[in-house]
Amino acid sequence: MKPVWVLMCAIGVVGSNSLVLSPIASDVAAGFDGTAASDVMMASAVYGGATALSALFLAPRADQIGLRRALILALMALVVALVGSTAAPSLPVLIAAQGLAGIGAGLALPATYGLAADVAPKGEESATLGKVLTGWTLSLVAGVSFSAVLADVLHWRAVFGLMAALSAGLILLVARMQVAEREAVAAVSPFKAFRVPGLLPILLAVVAFMSAFYGLYGFLGAHMTTVLGYSTGVAGLAALTYGIGFGAVAPLDRLIDRYGAQRAAPVVFGALVLVYLLMSLVAGQGAGIFVGCLLWGAVNHVVLNIMVGQLTALSPDQRGAILGIYSATTYVAMFVGTAAYRPVFEAQGFGVIALVSAACIVPALIGALYALLRAGRLAVPAAE
Repeated sequence: MKPVWVLMCAIGVVGSNSLVLSPIASDVAAGFDGTAASDVMMASAVYGGATALSALFLAPRADQIGLRRALILALMALVVALVGSTAAPSLPVLIAAQGLAGIGAGLALPATYGLAADVAPKGEESATLGKVLTGWTLSLVAGVSFSAVLADVLHWRAVFGLMAALSAGLILLVARMQVAEREAVAAVSPFKAFRVPGLLPILLAVVAFMSAFYGLYGFLGAHMTTVLGYSTGVAGLAALTYGIGFGAVAPLDRLIDRYGAQRAAPVVFGALVLVYLLMSLVAGQGAGIFVGCLLWGAVNHVVLNIMVGQLTALSPDQRGAILGIYSATTYVAMFVGTAAYRPVFEAQGFGVIALVSAACIVPALIGALYALLRAGRLAVPAAE
């Protein structure tokens, strides 16, 4: 199997575990006496916290031991965690297992993104990264849709068991990957990596982007079921539509290689502001929300490609540390965004939080325009 597909599957498995608890929380709760679905989601919170800490403090070690070896170790931790989740006799054990899964994920994500840059042919870095990022589409399909079906047909434990088996298979595939190993470097403190020129502006864009995304996505299902009156299954299809849009635009990633991330950034951030404004306008229409989710996924794919691509290019010798900071920032933004949006959603509804998401992206858009003006690269290149 080609390295890029192996890396895509690695993102798919890690992403699936991060999304899987939400649709099966009720089934998991039924397996533990005296447990509610909200109690089960504590495991998801612990997973997110462990991922952020691992990405911040363990990911820099990936530069020292090598990105491929780091990914193998991360997948090993994930296998143990998923086996523990499968066999968990009580909720505290499941929570502990998901904490271990978060430690593995915090190392796996930066290592995978870094390897995507290493295996990419010269001049095709964004196209290669785009293929790897479609692993998030796999996780949306598997995590939101297939896992719920599997839990219904077999058992929720089968969901974790299947992911454990897939993770074990990935270890073998990663071990056989042909990757040009970079020279080992001393582990970089995450706080030292913050001083890499150009990192902070990109991280500010990451905070804006991730807060806007997770804040709105976290209440999409609740809006569709409690306000619009759709079933849980239909609400799940909205997430699936987002995933389809996210994966469908992967062929366009080569345009980033052609025109450059700096030129593309203002265009896609501007498009994202428009998508959030559209989501606000169609908040009361189910069909409109599905169209909005499709466009939302498509634009988010390109934005994510640009940001991760810019981060991987900053300092190849500190790639693990930089991408670890990125992953930690992502999960912090996920927590902050969701917490901050909740009172607004409860008081004003989905349409207003879509406007809040649009407002979150405006600083990133201004920053992208400023960077382009400063570089003096406003001229559009002639078509080749």
